Amino acid sequence: MKKFKKVLLYAVILIVLVIVSVISYVTLALPDVGKPENITVALTPQRIARGQYLANHVTLCVDCHSKRDWTKLAAPIVDGTLGGGGEAFDASVGFPGSVHVPNITPYKLKDWTDGEIFRAITSGVRKNGEAIFPLMPWPYYSKLSREDVYAIIAYLRTLKPIVADYPKSTLNFPLNILVHTMPQKAPLSEIPPATDTLKYGEYLTNATACKECHSQDDKGKLIAGLEFAGGHEYQVNGHIVRSSNITPDKATGIGTWTEAQFLARFKTYNDRSKAARVEKEDFQTLMPWYDYAGMNDGDLKAIYAYLRTVKPVKNKVEKFQAKLTAAFEK
Repeated sequence: MKKFKKVLLYAVILIVLVIVSVISYVTLALPDVGKPENITVALTPQRIARGQYLANHVTLCVDCHSKRDWTKLAAPIVDGTLGGGGEAFDASVGFPGSVHVPNITPYKLKDWTDGEIFRAITSGVRKNGEAIFPLMPWPYYSKLSREDVYAIIAYLRTLKPIVADYPKSTLNFPLNILVHTMPQKAPLSEIPPATDTLKYGEYLTNATACKECHSQDDKGKLIAGLEFAGGHEYQVNGHIVRSSNITPDKATGIGTWTEAQFLARFKTYNDRSKAARVEKEDFQTLMPWYDYAGMNDGDLKAIYAYLRTVKPVKNKVEKFQAKLTAAFEK
């Protein structure tokens, strides 16, 4: 019996040592995507203009990294906060941790090299080597063209500096360990010619990360077969809001939409000054319509064309589910 207990004790100690070793390796040796490149991005007018278009209307960098007015439908960006960060994701919105979206104006990025910004956008690694949780959709940005990433960097360098600092982000266990394994080396691509409508539309659909918001997931991993079928849940004002089915399914998706209807849906939100006011008990959407509305017609048509080719999925989505909480009742 004593021998058995001794063996059991050694086994437990061995297991603990293995676990500690694995955690130590993951947290100390990872992420391992390589050092930032030694690059200098020229701030040409053409590059800055392209970056402004992408960051404001396609990749929506500044939408996430600015404050949004949640008292208005689709929460347009608050004037004077462009790139200044500050939006919070925590338990109140169902997030497993506490993240304040960082400031990406020159106030914070002035000490970052272009290579460090490039690595953060495309591989999910901060200047100090820490992993970026893919709340920022860098896995999609990793498939952008090098020139488009350069354009975004050039534009960010021109933003008005906003003096704003936020608490360090924290993640709950085990995400605080697993996040170290997430960053990957970027499989950059090239921009297809606009004349190749489907390929170009696929490129833009990836750049906008439509799949990320319009797909259901299980512990952060998209559920196979439900891509673009909607149903991803978000908590807003104590309610449940779900993304729409944007597959070409005719009964539950956008299969009956014409190209003109698709464009009109976006262009309805051309003027953010006309955003309707919403109360806490009203329907609200996370879809940043006022930013996507600035996408040019050719790009929206290409996205529409590509979405017509994805697998139709019959998935009826209840977009809004009122759910009173203690916080909401106050």
